[in-house]
Amino acid sequence: MDSVFDVVTPLGFRVHCTTSQWDRIVTIKHPPMRGRMTDVIETLTNPDEVRRSTGDPTVLLFHRRVPPRWVCAVAKHSDGEAFLITAYPADKIKQGAVVWTK
Repeated sequence: MDSVFDVVTPLGFRVHCTTSQWDRIVTIKHPPMRGRMTDVIETLTNPDEVRRSTGDPTVLLFHRRVPPRWVCAVAKHSDGEAFLITAYPADKIKQGAVVWTK
């Protein structure tokens, strides 16, 4: 697998992201994240808050304040493995049950 990063979250599991997924995020899904991989890695490894998605219990939303906005990194976690679904700048923390807080 061609990973651009593989990091450990404060919840104790790893999140990886492939080159093709990162390229898809920064070219198609959320172009403002181009050049912000370090912010995404920092959000996964040192979030301010983690919430469970309201739509899918295996999806976690990692939030970290990067003024003037937030960075949200979305990871799917199942069977002890996780991968980055997407990442984007956000105006506020998304809804969902709080799983972890700083």
